Amino acid sequence: MLRLRSETGQASVETTALLPLVALLGALAWQALLAGQALSLAGGAARAAARAHAIGASPLTAARATVPPEFRASLRVVAEGEGVRVRLRVPVVLLDAGLGFVSARAQLPPQRP
Repeated sequence: MLRLRSETGQASVETTALLPLVALLGALAWQALLAGQALSLAGGAARAAARAHAIGASPLTAARATVPPEFRASLRVVAEGEGVRVRLRVPVVLLDAGLGFVSARAQLPPQRP
């Protein structure tokens, strides 16, 4: 009579084999969210900087006030005529590095009293 091996533990082995793939997919999704957040923050900072530039205030101060502290170190603001360009670094999920930069531009004509 032929006996089959026991399949006890098979589900545990399969789950353990899939865990790195699940972790990788989670990290990629988190990275995509961080990139989207950086792009959204750059747009908001550009609008705030353009408003400040239009009334003669500091665009950098206005942009810095709109972004969270962890993004402020990489914030760059450049005035271009009536507009401003804001650039932020996209953080990497698991490392203290940058994936690249996102930028946004906003323009508002000078406001006269």
